[in-house]
Amino acid sequence: MTYKALTIAGSDSGGGAGIQADLKTFQELDVFGMSAITAVTAQNTLGVQGVYPLPVEAIVQQIQSVGSDIGTDAVKTGMLFSSEIIAAVAEQIRRFGWKNIVVDPVMIAKGGAPLLQEEAVQALKEHLLPLAAVITPNIPEAEVLTGMQIESPADKQEAARRLFDTGVRHVVIKGGHDEGSQASDLLYDGQHFQYFTSDRLPTKNTHGTGCTFAAAVTAELAKGKTAAEAVQTAKDFIQAAIADDLQIGGGHGPTNHWAYGRRQAVLGGKA
Repeated sequence: MTYKALTIAGSDSGGGAGIQADLKTFQELDVFGMSAITAVTAQNTLGVQGVYPLPVEAIVQQIQSVGSDIGTDAVKTGMLFSSEIIAAVAEQIRRFGWKNIVVDPVMIAKGGAPLLQEEAVQALKEHLLPLAAVITPNIPEAEVLTGMQIESPADKQEAARRLFDTGVRHVVIKGGHDEGSQASDLLYDGQHFQYFTSDRLPTKNTHGTGCTFAAAVTAELAKGKTAAEAVQTAKDFIQAAIADDLQIGGGHGPTNHWAYGRRQAVLGGKA
């Protein structure tokens, strides 16, 4: 059986994040990747030099081309940029009845450039989150979506509850912005909190980690894994990708998308 995943996101000309990171991750996890590009960005490891959103009709037509012929087992959304694009994407997800939806609420690039218009935050909460199987914000994104500051583990749990109340079935608040020597991702399913903890690695080369993590979750859901199983694989995938970085560019370099597969091969075969 061929598992399939669709990413609806922006293009990163530097190859470390966005559509490019998603498709690399799908491939490494043995899932056939497809894409609907929402915006073209000119960017590299030093920052974002330009953002050029596509017309809504172009985005819709890409999604319809995939949905009407190939279909998909899971969908990941990344950079959606505007409220109009968010509403259109949500409408297409409902039209095709897709259920394994992973929302990565991309708001700010690693270098600080805004990738989501301010008025689009409400559209995200209203149109897209009620359709989501999993949402994967980092701490700053979770703060924007919930309107609260997250400064402690208790705050992170409260933010997860608030996000769950928007209609999401599973909330993952990532721990990349945690203080201390460890990064702890929190998964909440409306009843239980589960933590996925790893050692923090001393590197500036973390461009695209959020996209890659969410894409790994999407790939695993496409294969029929539970949310907890998908998050565990995503955690392992991104930890390997950060640990074996590529030393590319003069700024925040990309992670290594093939590191996980090679590590699994050494351990006796892919997971």
